[in-house]
Amino acid sequence: MKGIIFSLLTAITLSACAGKNTPAPVSYNPPSKPVTVIQDTLTYLALGDSYTIGQSVPPEQAFPNQLANQLQGLKVNTPTIIARTGWTTDQLIEAIQKSNIKSNTYDLVTLLIGVNDQYDGLSQENYRIKFEQVLNTAVKFAGGIRDHVFVLSIPDYGVTPFAHGNDAVIGPEIDQFNDINRKISAKVNYVEITGISKLAANDLTLLATDGLHPSGKMYGMWVDKLKAAVGAVFAKK
Repeated sequence: MKGIIFSLLTAITLSACAGKNTPAPVSYNPPSKPVTVIQDTLTYLALGDSYTIGQSVPPEQAFPNQLANQLQGLKVNTPTIIARTGWTTDQLIEAIQKSNIKSNTYDLVTLLIGVNDQYDGLSQENYRIKFEQVLNTAVKFAGGIRDHVFVLSIPDYGVTPFAHGNDAVIGPEIDQFNDINRKISAKVNYVEITGISKLAANDLTLLATDGLHPSGKMYGMWVDKLKAAVGAVFAKK
């Protein structure tokens, strides 16, 4: 009897050792598209002005909320938004300094600021200095991960009824401000939406009822570009 038990134990031990040394066959089919890494919940901070809060449209149509709700395969908290209609870059910086989130970090940060610097006649040199400052703050909010920061270009409001046909002046100035923020944003993600904003010249459905700010439809077009940019960062092969 003892000999039978010893034989059985020996067989089991040899079988276990063989299992360790001989890998089981693995079948692998390469994915047809990147596999999205799903964290429990992504946190999202949106910094900006009226374009970020979605002036004159329902809150759910503002681009940060549309983006949070449409990121396929990613769960996103309700965005934390620091933005107000009329804010210049200086005022955004001041609001951040006075906020209660200074020590927080976020998985995703968007930044869109500068239209009121142009509208208020502030210098481009001031914008250059202050935009770099607020972008560095955005990177800090992203935990120092530059890939998690997404800068949107400034829309061209010169094509809207609000501008009263002054696009020949406003458009080139907006382009100059965008040239500044694009160069400073070289090490983060830059999403160009100014071209979309110009479509409002021939399609008033892209504007809110105030004749100045984007409608939910236009914000949705911005979000399509943002989703592609954000998805490219958070989707890993």
